[in-house]
Amino acid sequence: MTQLNTAYPATAYITGFLRKEGYDVVQRDMAIEVLLSMLTTESIDTILDRVEDNYADFEDDELPDSIYHFLVHVDAYRRCTAPVLRFLQGKDPSLALRIVSRQFLPEGPTFENLNEMQEISENVLHQAFGDLGTQDKAKYLASLYIDDLVAVIHDGVDPNFEVSRYGERLAASNPSFDDLYETLHGEISFTEEHIRSLLDDYLAQESPDVIGITVPFPGNMLGALQIAKYCKEIKPDMPVLMGGGYVNTELRTLKDIRLFEYVDYILLDDGEQPLLSLLDYLQGKATEADLVRTYHLKNKHLEKAELVYSNNKQLPDVPHKDIGTPCYDGLPLDKYLSLCEMLNPMHRIWSDGRWNKLTVAHGCYWSKCTFCDISLDYIGRYDEAGADIIVERIEQLIAETGQTGFHFVDEAAPPKVLFAMAEKLIEKNLIITWWGNIRFEKTFTPEKCQLLADSGCIAISGGLEVASDRLLTLMKKGVSIEKVARVTRGFADAGILVHAYLMYGFPTQTAEETVDSLEVVRQLMFHGCFQSAYWHRFSATIHSPVGLKPDEYKITLHPNKNITFANNDVAFSDPENVDHDLLGEGLKKALYNYMHGLGYEQPMQFWFDEKTNLQVGGTRVKPDFIAQALA
Repeated sequence: MTQLNTAYPATAYITGFLRKEGYDVVQRDMAIEVLLSMLTTESIDTILDRVEDNYADFEDDELPDSIYHFLVHVDAYRRCTAPVLRFLQGKDPSLALRIVSRQFLPEGPTFENLNEMQEISENVLHQAFGDLGTQDKAKYLASLYIDDLVAVIHDGVDPNFEVSRYGERLAASNPSFDDLYETLHGEISFTEEHIRSLLDDYLAQESPDVIGITVPFPGNMLGALQIAKYCKEIKPDMPVLMGGGYVNTELRTLKDIRLFEYVDYILLDDGEQPLLSLLDYLQGKATEADLVRTYHLKNKHLEKAELVYSNNKQLPDVPHKDIGTPCYDGLPLDKYLSLCEMLNPMHRIWSDGRWNKLTVAHGCYWSKCTFCDISLDYIGRYDEAGADIIVERIEQLIAETGQTGFHFVDEAAPPKVLFAMAEKLIEKNLIITWWGNIRFEKTFTPEKCQLLADSGCIAISGGLEVASDRLLTLMKKGVSIEKVARVTRGFADAGILVHAYLMYGFPTQTAEETVDSLEVVRQLMFHGCFQSAYWHRFSATIHSPVGLKPDEYKITLHPNKNITFANNDVAFSDPENVDHDLLGEGLKKALYNYMHGLGYEQPMQFWFDEKTNLQVGGTRVKPDFIAQALA
């Protein structure tokens, strides 16, 4: 499970590349298809039967809110679910009028947050969407309805299932494979039943010689292994390959050979060259010594099975200019759900609309931030394709998909390529809508921001991180708060929405600095510099400068010495000894209100709960700090 509004791009990249190399490749997006198969009328009846069995001995007042509401309104869920899915797929826009009546959907616990917001601010929906926003208003309400149904599955049928992740806790930085292994050997879950049913169809349709599975996040690993397990049951001799972002970051020091009961080969980093070498090897055209960044077992069927990492360093990676254009053939482009999970106009872009995904350049041109995994290939190796090639790929994707929305998924898109791309789009009168991730650096002058807007840019995201110049220097961000204020305001003045990534709990960050950061964020949002943001809790990783050289950041690492499986986050102690978890609650509460235009007038202490015993005082930031920076 990843996003429900658009396909994760890894399979599209690999499909396009391998077809260019002459291979017969097909792809499927099981994430969206699993969810849709769970939300049929027949599946709702199955959910009802299992909920009634699982809660047979409970009194009404003992039931979780999601389950109680579902049992009371199950007939409405049977009636409404299929029409709501069609509406969210853009196939039945007229249903919006019934949804916004607030009489059509059975509004469950997820709607309570909306009702609480209405108590704070009169007619929040009207403020967000105005008089003519019927479709958007309905999309928001329909998204809450889907969240209610997913909560029923999670609470009553399969506790590992969530809307954008599946069994995440089993895989995220888990030093042992035990939890996943036990789950795989346990009773087949409701979700796994749907995975198996879909896989039966896929294998019957295509009869593949090789199966490849991408695992971008920890919340994809359980489902990936369930796919691999079933493949081995059906066709034991068919090679199963695994790669993806989770594998690249967390399984680089893998030791547990039990994983290879399900998977034959695990490929690290960019998949193009490892796949070419492995496919040659499987066809007898290459030897084991030719494999690139590949884990596999020797003597797999004997007691002395040995885990081997083969990496022919003589074979270079495929240059970014030669990887080809992503291919969306085989993905269900008409089935994705355009969700509106937040009223904030910038925040919703992640879940609303289907976007063609492209990468302007491989890696990060800055590659200095000390919290980032810059030692890994996907960030540390910078390689750009050039504007001409990017525009050519844009045109090819429009021709294939018929859609002109693009999300550039770079770690940080290089400014010079973006500017050149924008000029070419305007020159060719190529009308697209695009957004992506950048660094908030001074290269983005107001004139350049307008250039990007004229080319179709509607939104950008970037890392402000700590909103403290001392810590920004320690992070080697290469920016200051004043510069970020001017750059983000330049984007906003050009009509481009701005999202800021924020961080708290960085080494040596004090409670006072955290509160000051919140005040800076308040001022930046009040002055319209950015419209959306998200607080991330800092974690030290073994691939970042902080994790590699902890002494330089005055922290002490406490590594687990018994890691045989996932290895990424590492525990540490900070001499400041601040309870960042408790501070984080206030940060997120304040930001949620700011994103809805509320609470700017409240003092900093208002957002922090008294019971935490945190003596949060006033801020040291001058009230006109950002106003002066903009002036």
